[in-house]
Amino acid sequence: MKSLNSYIDHTLLKSTATKQDIQILCKEAIDNQFFSVCLNSCYVALAKSELSDSAVRVCSVVGFPLGAMSSQAKIEEANGALYDGADEIDMVMNIGLFKSQDYKAVVKDIQGVKNLMPDRVLKVIIETCYLKDFEITKASELVIEAGADFIKTSTGFGPRGASIHDIKLIKSVIRPEDRIKIKASGGIRDSKTAMEYIDLGVDRLGTSSGIAMMSNQTSNSDY
Repeated sequence: MKSLNSYIDHTLLKSTATKQDIQILCKEAIDNQFFSVCLNSCYVALAKSELSDSAVRVCSVVGFPLGAMSSQAKIEEANGALYDGADEIDMVMNIGLFKSQDYKAVVKDIQGVKNLMPDRVLKVIIETCYLKDFEITKASELVIEAGADFIKTSTGFGPRGASIHDIKLIKSVIRPEDRIKIKASGGIRDSKTAMEYIDLGVDRLGTSSGIAMMSNQTSNSDY
């Protein structure tokens, strides 16, 4: 099995994050050989510069944290992040449209971003904290239909983050022929919890507690 650090998207999405905070985040990611840094789109160019001599990738969120902006707004934000050097995009599903059962619009919203980046990784945040069990499975099916690369549980800004139950529900609809992976995020604060998700088959972890995990400590971070 891969080492824990290689699963981690080292995350800083607070609205108060400064340029210096992002520089620190990038240095931590390099020092710990995390898979990527995950940050708001305004800092993609800075992170790309800071990580230029490393293997750490840059992941930008789009439509974060509500997912309720227009599809065109998401496309423009994603396009800007990709132009600035983002290797991956984590976009938020339009939860309101999903709750309206306008599933075609949900799929189209996701496809609008994926079409910009056929060769780069798109993760779609379905925000499981707002969904009932049958909605989690339905949302996962829509993400698969739209051609995204990952189903991601949470923004970390809702009432709760990921749960083992969420992951089991998502896994229940993934068929062997589906080329899609799972990212668990929100509330993952220690290495024991992280390993539980990995043992379930999760391919990526979104957390701001990566440093604590690597030293077998528990973080108080919300994300």
